[in-house]
Amino acid sequence: MKAAFIRQTGGPESIIVGELPDPVPGPREVLVAVKACAVNPIDTYVRAGTVAMPLSFPFIVGCDLAGEVVAVGNDVDRLCPGMRVWGSNQGLLGRQGTCAELAAVDERWLYPTPDGVRDRDAAAAALVSITAHLGLVDHARLMQGETIFVNGGSGGVGTAVLQIAKALGARVIASAGTEQKREMVKRLGADVVVDYHDSVAMLAAVRAAAPEGVDVYWETIREPAFDQAVEMLGDGGRMVIMAGRDARPAFPVGPFYVKQCRLFGFVMFKASCHTQAAAAADINRWLAAGALRVPIDRVLPLEATAEAHALQEASTIHRTGGLTGKLVIECGSASAAE
Repeated sequence: MKAAFIRQTGGPESIIVGELPDPVPGPREVLVAVKACAVNPIDTYVRAGTVAMPLSFPFIVGCDLAGEVVAVGNDVDRLCPGMRVWGSNQGLLGRQGTCAELAAVDERWLYPTPDGVRDRDAAAAALVSITAHLGLVDHARLMQGETIFVNGGSGGVGTAVLQIAKALGARVIASAGTEQKREMVKRLGADVVVDYHDSVAMLAAVRAAAPEGVDVYWETIREPAFDQAVEMLGDGGRMVIMAGRDARPAFPVGPFYVKQCRLFGFVMFKASCHTQAAAAADINRWLAAGALRVPIDRVLPLEATAEAHALQEASTIHRTGGLTGKLVIECGSASAAE
């Protein structure tokens, strides 16, 4: 099979696209003909070696996938050949990645793709939507009628957070850095959209929209803006962080505890298969209803995986703002649902 892989950790240029042996599924594994996978920041960290993971070389990059089941192990009982599936949590914790024509995946990490949902949309939604669901439902416990502020509402996780928050019945205030991205965030359902470049105007707009403070503040950037968050939060407010493992920002302890706020930090790939499957069930319902569509910036061929990693790295680490949606890699022949 053709795959995008590395023989050692390094920059995007370390990615090789070439032939590797076809994987053989184990007893509980499913062999998937991968149609599409998405690029995430964690993919670049694992590839670069900045996040320590057990890697078996040659190591195939990528977490997300969507495609069709072509074979199953003897002990697989939920899936069968011909089924369309999507999933995430690959390329992590010793598991091989997904940027390949074929992937052998434990059935625990795969979910049926709803009819009418394209493979590229399922792949784009995978990791970011599971992340958003974990943060909103399992940690912050966002309730119908509450107000959430999403700092960075136009990014991959941000767009998933705002759409899932709307599906849960919340009111959404979101920030974005350009007029184009603010228009996109409005189209995705945000009730109030602000420019994060002008912090004074942004705070004033949030205060006007939520005079008692917001119930939940979701931080997407790598350097959490704790002073800003605590200023916006109401009494008993919750803050969610899911990025910035090397960040060491100042923290406003006094205002935080006086407001009786709570802070939740979590890592998506440490959630159990049962928790992620519960998230996937809701995500499938919203995908099927058209209530969740993670924007795609561009679709690239498997041969351009290194280019995709460079683009993701520039946007995430160097904050170029060059992406308006997810990067999707097409790994195999086009599917009927494309």
